[in-house]
Parts: sequence; C-alpha cells; structure tokens
Amino acid sequence: MNISDILKPNTLKLNLTAVDKEAVMDEMLDVLIKAKKLDSKCKRKVKKALMDRENLGSTGIGQNIGIPHAKDDSIKKMVSCCAISQGGVDFNALDGEPVYVFFMILAPRNATGEHLKALAKISRLVRDKFFRASLMRCKTSEELLAILKREEEELK
Repeated sequence: MNISDILKPNTLKLNLTAVDKEAVMDEMLDVLIKAKKLDSKCKRKVKKALMDRENLGSTGIGQNIGIPHAKDDSIKKMVSCCAISQGGVDFNALDGEPVYVFFMILAPRNATGEHLKALAKISRLVRDKFFRASLMRCKTSEELLAILKREEEELK
C-alpha cells in the first residue's frame, strides 16, 4: 500500500490555519468534503469518532507528526488527507512538541487491516527527519506528492 495512492492534490492542505486539535479535525474534514471524499452529512459523526480516538491517547506521535485516524460506518472506503501547519499546533503529542505535519486516515469500520497498513506505512515514512523537513518546506500539493512518492520508492 502506498499513501500516495490515497492522497490526491485536492486532499492536501499546505496552509493549515487551525490552532487547536478540534480545529485541525474540522479543517481537514472540510478538505475531504470539498474533495468529495466525505459526505458533509457525516462530518459530525466522523469528527466524534476522531475525537473519541484522541481521548484514548493522542495521535500526535512525536517529531512534529500527527496521524489522526478513525473508523466509522459512514465511511465507504479509506480516505486520507495531509495538512501542513506552518505555525505548529499543540496536539498533546507524545513528546510535548507542536505538530506541523498531519496525516488523517479515515476508514470503514470493517477495514481494520487496510487501516493498520496505512498507519504503519505513514509511521515508517515519517521516521526520516529529512523527509519530515521536506514536507514542511513544500510550496505546492504536487511537490508534496512527488516527495511522498520518492520516499515510498526508497522504502521498497
């Protein structure tokens, strides 16, 4: 599985303006709604699933990375969004540092294997500090996708 196969230019946001966890969720869900990857009628339910997951433990995994994720019956197939915050967001990350790069993964409730593979893939990708820094410097969605694809190829 490649994350670059799930992400599309219209599911990327390089200028996230949110300043708190809940606003990050709203802004990223709005990106998915605008891209027609998520029905607007499901936003409240999916946001609750995301926040319920956050209440179990922060998805701010450290090293300035957040991977908010959830599974819900209203989601028909796995979708993803990537957002970059230039100012950083206090996301209650495990290392206490602000989060600048967010990968949101939403999957149907019965897609546990696919969901876990996506989370594992992102976790492997973001281990490299040069990759993380490259993502934060991206100026266009196409540039971000090219960097992501190149890193995925190197991991094969």
